[in-house]
Amino acid sequence: MSNIPKTQTAAVVPHHGAALEIRKDHPVKQPSELAPGECLVKLFCTGVCHTDLHASKDDWPLHANTPLVGGHEGVGEIVAIGENTGECPVKIGDRVGIKWLAYSCLNCEQCRNGREQNCPKAKLSGFTVDGTFAQYTVSYVHHVTPIPKNLDSNAAASVLCAGLTVYRALKYSRAKIGEWVVLPGAGGGLGHLAVQYAVAMGLRVVAIDTGLEKKKLCLELGAEKWIDFKEAKDIVQAVREACDGEGAHCAVVTTASGAGYAQAVDYLRPGGTLMAVGLPGEAKLEASIFFTVFKSINIIGSYVGNRQDGIEALEIASRGKVVVRYECKGLSELEEVYNALKEEKVAGRIVLEMSD
Repeated sequence: MSNIPKTQTAAVVPHHGAALEIRKDHPVKQPSELAPGECLVKLFCTGVCHTDLHASKDDWPLHANTPLVGGHEGVGEIVAIGENTGECPVKIGDRVGIKWLAYSCLNCEQCRNGREQNCPKAKLSGFTVDGTFAQYTVSYVHHVTPIPKNLDSNAAASVLCAGLTVYRALKYSRAKIGEWVVLPGAGGGLGHLAVQYAVAMGLRVVAIDTGLEKKKLCLELGAEKWIDFKEAKDIVQAVREACDGEGAHCAVVTTASGAGYAQAVDYLRPGGTLMAVGLPGEAKLEASIFFTVFKSINIIGSYVGNRQDGIEALEIASRGKVVVRYECKGLSELEEVYNALKEEKVAGRIVLEMSD
């Protein structure tokens, strides 16, 4: 443990509204300073998520703590564990993942019912506690996720949030093998993973996005039907026709606009389920109450996932059923990545690799 440095490189937002700073002298919490249940992780890499951009720009109804080290898709090695940690499920040297949910109490009603992410004492990586845009970070032994040995760290990073989020939404959608699921934004960072998880679960995918490159990607990944939202004159009718003329059984909406949600209620067949996943800061969910009731439509919010969901999402990826399309960059390029996300110029996922 003597080789753990006192300082590190980290991307820091000093206060709300401030520009991102790459600091070379950010402190590293030392092993002797760790509380019971905490662990120090030396990071190999971290994914970049739209949530990180929202936290950095402070444009959500919820506000991040500052100064803030963002990031919540980190993979690294445990280098220290707090003294007097009881029943520790991990050990020094383990390769683990750090997710959006850094900590929950595991004992409240929400935790006991498998909604650890809704725990009133939840701590959120890169939002309420420092996250993974750094060379070292502190997390919690009962919430870090073991990474399967045969899964690449860079690929695992994106599964820890994007993959986990869409996997859980599909898992709880009630969609059965052979049923139709619609995925708006199917060629994007979350969408291309959702296509693969849906196919692995035996669902039939209607991919909605735009452009020949994304069409090619979605069909290669197993989507049966493709709808280009810029070419289709009527998205609702196009989806209904794609799904045997009756509409989809399920829609997993990851978009950050309200329009995607309203359309979904219209193109679902009776008894269909809308899984609300994307987190637009100000948009409202507007849908016909009459037809929501008349068609027996289910609307379910799905927020990241619990520890078991994370383990399952990684296991599926480790078996080759889900392959992450990603591009590697350095931590110093984070601001450029944010700009690309704002301009919707990112295909797949971006992973930042840490250097010593």
